[in-house]
Amino acid sequence: MIHQDKEVKNIKSKPITTCACSHDEPVHSDNDGHDHGHDHDHGAEGSLFKLFLPALISLALLLIGIGLDHYFPQNWFTGYVRIGWYIIAYLPVGLPVLKEAYESIRKGDVFSEFFLMCIATIGAFAIGEFPEGVAVMLFYTIGENFQGLAVSRAKSNIKSLLDQRPDEVNVIENNVATKVKAADVIIGSIIQLKAGEKLGLDGELLSDTASFNTAALTGESKPDTKVKGETVLAGMINVNTISLIKVTTAYNDSKLSKILEMVQNATTKKAPAELFIRKFAKIYTPIVVYLAIAICLLPMLFVSNYVFSDWLYRALVFLVISCPCALVISIPLGYFGGIGAASKNGILFKGSNFLDSISTIQNVVMDKTGTMTEGVFKVQEVIIQDGFDKAEILKLVNVLESQSTHPVATAIHNHVGKIDASIELKNVEEISGHGLKAEIDGKELHVGNFKLMDKFSINYDIDPNAVVYTTIAIAYDKKFAGYITIADEIKADAKETVDRLKTLGVKVTMLSGDKTNVVQFVANKLGIANAFGDLLPEDKVKKLNEIKAKNETVAFVGDGVNDAPVIALSTVGIAMGGLGSDATIETADIVIQDDKPSKIPMAINIGKQTKKIVWQNITLAFVVKAFVLILGAGGLATMWEAVFADVGVALLAILNAVRIQRMKF
Repeated sequence: MIHQDKEVKNIKSKPITTCACSHDEPVHSDNDGHDHGHDHDHGAEGSLFKLFLPALISLALLLIGIGLDHYFPQNWFTGYVRIGWYIIAYLPVGLPVLKEAYESIRKGDVFSEFFLMCIATIGAFAIGEFPEGVAVMLFYTIGENFQGLAVSRAKSNIKSLLDQRPDEVNVIENNVATKVKAADVIIGSIIQLKAGEKLGLDGELLSDTASFNTAALTGESKPDTKVKGETVLAGMINVNTISLIKVTTAYNDSKLSKILEMVQNATTKKAPAELFIRKFAKIYTPIVVYLAIAICLLPMLFVSNYVFSDWLYRALVFLVISCPCALVISIPLGYFGGIGAASKNGILFKGSNFLDSISTIQNVVMDKTGTMTEGVFKVQEVIIQDGFDKAEILKLVNVLESQSTHPVATAIHNHVGKIDASIELKNVEEISGHGLKAEIDGKELHVGNFKLMDKFSINYDIDPNAVVYTTIAIAYDKKFAGYITIADEIKADAKETVDRLKTLGVKVTMLSGDKTNVVQFVANKLGIANAFGDLLPEDKVKKLNEIKAKNETVAFVGDGVNDAPVIALSTVGIAMGGLGSDATIETADIVIQDDKPSKIPMAINIGKQTKKIVWQNITLAFVVKAFVLILGAGGLATMWEAVFADVGVALLAILNAVRIQRMKF
């Protein structure tokens, strides 16, 4: 089957009777968010019956006809009655294909799969092989239906993962909340979100504060507290109080919608094997059509007892066998199945070409914070110098850090607890790249890194480089009061990730902007031999270029906008938690939705398995077709063998392709 030269986003709806999808165009979602790739839900029992009803009717009539021909012969079942019977059996499955052949020819695509099927089946009728003509079209239709079911399954995996949006939202109009379809809400509308409700649109928080469960977007189970003016995204769940949100993005433009569209359109970026088959089919199909004509007509010049109907039958058999259904169906379906299986596991591939690329990756280079660590800081130690009251100093630090939104400030607040409102701060100043300073009761309080201590000539008696964790220095009344160490927890599956990558034969390198001793500490715990710290974005690019200079493929894994340059430079760019950053989504080739590093080796394994299945199908199709083509040209194969070589092998290839959706990675 070769009707495969249109892009995925141009897919047209095919008649429900055949589900004759173009084979590299499994899914499409148009601009209004409605799906048009299939007009039926294959998962519903009623829809399944409706889908296969034409084939069931044709099969029943075909079996009755064969029975009347060979097992229960009747005098009336001859001549025009017999021809009419098989024509009626042919029409339920044949009419939609005849229509598609006409449409293809009208658009200039003569050598389509529909055209081949029409020639073969009408030719079979012309020489009196009525059962064979019906059988070829019947099994072709069944193959198409099974392909549709396989594509629908992959599509449902994607939609169940990504379509987190509620259909309706509560819009505030004249101080009254009214339920409105989310797709109809205009930008600037105010929506009310009750506790436990899921946000349907991206927007700006109008309430003073609100906590959201972002697990559906980032995999982070800890509630994310937002303050007035901050962005909130479709898919977030309001944890506690009623909140008001101003809509800033149309329904179709939300991050979830963009991700859904990205994955649905992933098949527009073809893998090399798909591109080869597209080119191959365009050359191959006209050749076999002309060869079939030659098989039919040329023998009359060389064979003394030439019988036109016999050689026409051979030509038709050859034509049915030659149709590259198994290749053109199973290869795109295999890749789309890989994309669907990855999506089911929270890994979003932007194209089937990246499934191929990641299967050959030799190096994985990763960021530390947010990739291999949680990105959530916790206080590890509090060291206060003699002569200072530890509890009092911590209260002062907590009050000052409440002026900052930095994760370090949050860690200190979580450790110390409630802010003492009786403490009054004056002349609060944030010193970029250093920390905070303020006056309390006429005395200066400095909280920040040791560069802040150096800047204000505050002496200290420790070596900051000897401390493994991130260190927050404290000075009060121009005297060094001590320090707080803060660490980012290593993700639970980080060690497993490194071990699995090593098992796959992949080298692992860690690059980070954090200080070197912290990076080395994390690397040692994870078993990573190559780790580099104190790197600026341009330093990461330099390190990556050094690896690429060895002619080795490399995947870079990062979690934010700062990693965009190095992600773009890598063979395959992988974004962790990419829903939080438009730049990351745009730059990365693969997005790991739930922030789990263990999805990195899983993505590599899915790529390897997909490629393996695709090449199994290519080998199966070529071997079987070559064998039966030789038999057909020599008159040793009938139309029934041709049906197996065409539709039978296609069905086997489809069943093999959908295996990947059931695999556990």
